Amino acid sequence: MFEALFSSTALVALAEIGDKTQLLAILLATRFKKPVPIILGILVATLANHFLAALVGSEAAQLLQGIWFRYLIAASFIAMGLWTLIPDKIDDLEDKPARFGAFLTTAIAFFVVEMGDKTQLATVALGARFHNVWAVTAGTTLGMMLANVPAVFLGNALLQRVPLRLVHGIAAMLFLAAGIWMLGETAGWF
Repeated sequence: MFEALFSSTALVALAEIGDKTQLLAILLATRFKKPVPIILGILVATLANHFLAALVGSEAAQLLQGIWFRYLIAASFIAMGLWTLIPDKIDDLEDKPARFGAFLTTAIAFFVVEMGDKTQLATVALGARFHNVWAVTAGTTLGMMLANVPAVFLGNALLQRVPLRLVHGIAAMLFLAAGIWMLGETAGWF
């Protein structure tokens, strides 16, 4: 359980830095200037989205037990590592006036933007790897909050001070290491 929690937290926290949802957090913080509702919106959206993602991963692993599925999960970690090296941009996010308050706008926007995002797909893979929906959900949510709460408070200043290439490189290495480790375990190398 602790391995699932800590691995999920570390992988998602690093993968989230400079990610589209972190850029969205900065955008919402500058638009609303209400950090608490924004943080609560991020928390609610992430809990819902990542619970479903971890559940899908865990259930898929239960249904598709077999050596080829373990290879597929290992390959997905390696793909996540490579994808992490490609920086996200906020250009493709719509900048429409908000109809709702800071909390609801954030919750809806985060849930939708997180769909198909690398941290959501990583959560599916982590759910499949660890078969512990609660620990993975808690870990990935904690990772998202560790990356996004400072972004809400510090905004663009944070992105200007943090060497994104280095962070993305570290996150990519962790995903690659997890994938190679699982590949090695499945192949019987160690």
